[in-house]
Amino acid sequence: MKVFVCTSCTDDGGFLDVVRAGLSDVEVEGIDCMSGCTRAQTVAFRAPGKVAYLFGEITEADIDDLRRFVTLYAASADGNFPDARVLGGLRLKAIARIPG
Repeated sequence: MKVFVCTSCTDDGGFLDVVRAGLSDVEVEGIDCMSGCTRAQTVAFRAPGKVAYLFGEITEADIDDLRRFVTLYAASADGNFPDARVLGGLRLKAIARIPG
């Protein structure tokens, strides 16, 4: 699994460090603009053979939900969830689910 954090949404790209610290057990990479500017700060999750997810309006307060998502996403065979409520507040911050 790989996590991508938009570095264009904040002036100093400092949110990347926040996500890296919060999700220290997965690879987190900064990327220049994921076109989620109207819902900045964006974070995406991708794994081979699974759907990808793009979330927006992510803040440090969402780190616990991001950790829970990492666990659920890693355990899922294809990245789909039969009930979005398991995603907590992230279900309201989803911008896209992209087929794998």
